Amino acid sequence: MIPQLENAKRELASLAELVVELGAALRIDELRARAVALETQSNAPEFWQNAESSKILQDLKRTRDKVDEYAALVQLHGDTSELVELAIVENDASFCADIAASVREIEATEGKIRTRTLLSGDYDGNNAIVSFHPGAGGTEAQDWAEMLFRMITRWCDKSGLSYKIADWINGEEAGLKSATIVVTGENAYGLLKSESGVHRLVRVSPYDSSGRRHTSFAAIEVLPEFEEIEGIELRDADLEIMTQRASGAGGQHVNTTDSAVRIVHLPTGITVGCKNERSQLLNKESALRMLKSKLMEIKIRERLEHIEDIKGTKSNIEWGSQIRSYVFMPYTMAKDMRTGYETGNIQAVMDGEIDGFVHAFLKQMANI
Repeated sequence: MIPQLENAKRELASLAELVVELGAALRIDELRARAVALETQSNAPEFWQNAESSKILQDLKRTRDKVDEYAALVQLHGDTSELVELAIVENDASFCADIAASVREIEATEGKIRTRTLLSGDYDGNNAIVSFHPGAGGTEAQDWAEMLFRMITRWCDKSGLSYKIADWINGEEAGLKSATIVVTGENAYGLLKSESGVHRLVRVSPYDSSGRRHTSFAAIEVLPEFEEIEGIELRDADLEIMTQRASGAGGQHVNTTDSAVRIVHLPTGITVGCKNERSQLLNKESALRMLKSKLMEIKIRERLEHIEDIKGTKSNIEWGSQIRSYVFMPYTMAKDMRTGYETGNIQAVMDGEIDGFVHAFLKQMANI
């Protein structure tokens, strides 16, 4: 038997087990039944009189998409398995390249669907508000915060997610003092929540003329963007609203108007800002939405009854609190302290290759 075909047959046998397990995790039979029920409901004569008709159609589309995607995966696996058997019988190596490509596609698709299946949190499907904050250490920490900004935004580009800069404050010499982006796309929050926490960097500092090794810290904060926020009332007396000229990364209106808005929620000390919109009014509205999302996330996480119960909490961005370490010197490694996942290709990680960390975190959260 041709070795490539033998290997492909073995890989397909392993993948067959994963595909069956995935179908069980998806509850594929229940999904199929749900799709039929929703379609029947949508075809009823009185359907458009239902105030929930648009939500029902959205639910139908999501359910159909899941069923169709899994069916396509099963079909591809079956077709590839048949092709392998044919190639083995005919002892024909000309099929090897196509078979190898199909096996890789099956692996990638199965992994993608499995990841989505792990995203079962109430807000995993929401957009994400991602903020970057340097720890103590001046320029070195501010540069590290900007490196993390670059890592996350490059990952967004690779993952088909969109982002826009909502707020940016330049560092004193380099990097950033703070920045916030809004990431939009399927499961943005569910995927990015793995990055929330303190990140530690060990490297020879480019800002140290003596070439000494430095340890720096920066934090990434990730919270869901809520479309509808109930139970969060903001009193004018609790808000300190400041306007200023926009600066840093941004669009065509940067440095042309005093349109940037920064809001401090006095009871908690939470600060938000926005400069991305085209007017001061729109920036204020965006900043208020972000503030409400922050307060809502705290309220949900701490299971609080009232907004008044929210107290300002501040975790130290320092040694002992990190979720992940990135080492450039004396060796290269990125290691997650929560899951144990690690890689030696530090440059790929900084270029946005963080799927391994994301998937390991999601599996741990799902106890898989």
